[in-house]
Amino acid sequence: MANLLKSSTIVSFWTMMSRFLGLARDIVLANLLGAEGRADIFLLAQKIPNFLRRLFGEGAFATAFVPVFSEYHEKRTKEETVLLLSKVSGTLGGFLFLITMVGVIVPQLLMGIFGYGFYHTDPEKFFRASELLRITFPYIFFISLVAMYSAVMNTLNKFALPAFAPVLLNLSIIGMALFVAPHMEHANVALAWGIFIAGILQLLLFFPFLWKAGYLPKPRWAWKDSSVQRIFKLMLPVIFGASVSQINLLIDSQIASFLEEGSISWLYYSDRMLEFPLGIFGIAIATVLLPTLSKYFAKNDMQHFSGTLDWGLRMVLMIGIPAAMGLLWLAEPIMISVFQHGAFDAHDSFKAGQSLQAYSLGLIAFMMVKVFLTGFYSRQDPKTPVKIGIIAVVSNIVLNLALFKPFGHVGLAIATSISAFINAILLYRYLHKHDQLKISKSTALWILKLVIASGLLLVGLWYFDFSIEQWQAWSRIEAIGMIIATISATIVSYCVLLSLMGIRPKHFKLSHY
Repeated sequence: MANLLKSSTIVSFWTMMSRFLGLARDIVLANLLGAEGRADIFLLAQKIPNFLRRLFGEGAFATAFVPVFSEYHEKRTKEETVLLLSKVSGTLGGFLFLITMVGVIVPQLLMGIFGYGFYHTDPEKFFRASELLRITFPYIFFISLVAMYSAVMNTLNKFALPAFAPVLLNLSIIGMALFVAPHMEHANVALAWGIFIAGILQLLLFFPFLWKAGYLPKPRWAWKDSSVQRIFKLMLPVIFGASVSQINLLIDSQIASFLEEGSISWLYYSDRMLEFPLGIFGIAIATVLLPTLSKYFAKNDMQHFSGTLDWGLRMVLMIGIPAAMGLLWLAEPIMISVFQHGAFDAHDSFKAGQSLQAYSLGLIAFMMVKVFLTGFYSRQDPKTPVKIGIIAVVSNIVLNLALFKPFGHVGLAIATSISAFINAILLYRYLHKHDQLKISKSTALWILKLVIASGLLLVGLWYFDFSIEQWQAWSRIEAIGMIIATISATIVSYCVLLSLMGIRPKHFKLSHY
């Protein structure tokens, strides 16, 4: 059990490296495209396959596949486990190929579903976005297979490679932006090819490691196989339940396509900053929790099952609470320091900062949802999150329609945050009611200490705050230096405050509780 902290640290490290490169990628994009119409076009063409990746690959398939694969790995022979992997990879690959062909042949159909506002307001923009989608869409084929192989490696307790793979996507896009885009008439076309190339590179990365471990499958079609059907039956409801937040974000993009130019870009850049704490810690902890919880459930060890889930909640709150407060207060300065350069101007920083503040209100809920869902999927119960997810998505749609006219793109971000809390509260209520997650007195005291420490940090940020005019007056180097110094000082202060409250490194280990 103590290895969970080590595994989470490994995943967090490589995820952090990927996020930093992702930040570099987004800085390059902001400098190259700004938040103009061409940026909206590329970002939407990128978001559609990325959404489907999280829906089919990281969301539905991974959460349905891991419990079954873990069961085979624990109770069956290696030959039977590899045979299952061959059948699943062949069947999944077949379906993915058909889906990919739809996106390549008729991209206008998908663009109409996810970006109808372009067609309604600017048919030329709609056509150009559809042509970019024709290039980016095959990414769903490659990356969904990568998600399956990542699940295999995670089950084998090899967490570093899956966490490293996204680095290749960032490097590919940065490379195309720096070395190819300047020589093309439309820079966003070069960026789209960067996504396509990255998908191939990420898939090829896994082959030598799977071969060395003896788990490189020979794909075979096996739709009628009982275990394959079991996985896909689990997968169907999880498609909705595991990706509620992604569905909400895509609904935001659909409505944003009707708003003023730049709205999609402002939401994208603010969401990318939110992905730092969410991806580095929230998703990383959930990644290592799923196979561990699956093993405990397979052994019917519900005491350790509940304790592990409780540990995951404590860990994400330790990061989520101060991160949410920090992003709320420093939203616009972060946008000024990181993105304001080239085509990305002060107006864009202001607008993106507004939506980042709105998204930061839901950061804690986004993190908790990641943890709570592992409790359901490790028990192969995808139906309950679907029912709860429907409530959250309907709430998001209603709130979107109520808020987008008076508040524009900020209203969409507020709606997403509120719906995330609705989702998290309902998931926790179910787990608590069925004795699968109990917040002990020690956990309640832990949360109280985190809130107090984070509140003191917010007071410090308020006291030492600079005006937006001052942030704008600084050179970019000065602004970056100041934001790094501010965040670094905040992290050190937070650690000191936790230490003064009696929280020690040993308390981070699952075995301590």
